[in-house]
Amino acid sequence: MVSLTADMSPLHPDRNLALELVRATEAAAIRSSPFIGRGAKEAADGAAVDAMRAFFTTVNFDGTIVIGEGEKDEAPMLFNGEKVGTGRGPQADVAVDPIDGTSLTAAGRNNALSVIAVSDSGTMLDASSVFYMDKLVTGPAGVGVVDIRLPIGENIRLLAKALGKPVEELVVSVLHRPRHDGLIEEIRAAGAGTRLMSDGDVAGGINAARHNARTDMCVGIGGSPEGIVTACAIKALGGHIQGRLWPRDDDEKQKGIDAGLKLDGHVYEADGLVTGSNTIFVATGVTDGQLVAGVRRDGGYIYTESVVLRGASGTLRRISSEHLVAKWL
Repeated sequence: MVSLTADMSPLHPDRNLALELVRATEAAAIRSSPFIGRGAKEAADGAAVDAMRAFFTTVNFDGTIVIGEGEKDEAPMLFNGEKVGTGRGPQADVAVDPIDGTSLTAAGRNNALSVIAVSDSGTMLDASSVFYMDKLVTGPAGVGVVDIRLPIGENIRLLAKALGKPVEELVVSVLHRPRHDGLIEEIRAAGAGTRLMSDGDVAGGINAARHNARTDMCVGIGGSPEGIVTACAIKALGGHIQGRLWPRDDDEKQKGIDAGLKLDGHVYEADGLVTGSNTIFVATGVTDGQLVAGVRRDGGYIYTESVVLRGASGTLRRISSEHLVAKWL
């Protein structure tokens, strides 16, 4: 098996793979951009899926999708088990979300992304049988300090101490859902502020782990696929992530057990979500957000902004691109 960190040839090391994958997220973001604010989330997702799949065929790697998209909303899919890439080069597990935030895109709201995460073959947790996961994400200051098993108020106080700032200055991101009403009250009772997200679980986690970001922690129950994707990014940022699978009912719980997943409050640490540090995370903005700017059209040009995070080198790179409209739309 060829490792993601092995050179495929003198001209094609794994960092070139990372840059090649950006072309796929750029394509997905651009193709979905005509649907921004149009109220047609499945049309946007379908356009993004078709574009991402087409560009995957040009990328020199042997990828298998472990975390696909579309099951929850019965939207178009890049399905679990689908082979992607040319079949030449490193073998890899792949997680995709052609649009993380289809509802955000449909409504024209911030923080929609097109996302791909990659790790060495056999290293990515397949949590597809249990859709939701309770997560805790912080930056490097939270490593060995906070723990998802502790009350949120205690984690807030511990992180504030580690960061050397008053609790009142901490900001915690949470998906704005009825299931989080009690959690939000606890965060505010502890003295911290909240940033309530309508969607955009991946961006929320990454922003909490970034240096000098506007949020310090991201908590709550979101998609388990997004948890795996976020873990690939956190590896590059040196941050902290933990997750507990959250079955919606007894039937889903049994499916998780049958798939060999650990339930009943088991805490997956970072290496339980994605083993090792050979991870690649790429994302292109669909709509504007804290992490990246969204797709923008100006005359005959389309502008995109992307990030590339590599766990092996611990780097975050930003890529700003301009594309001729005539070639795309």
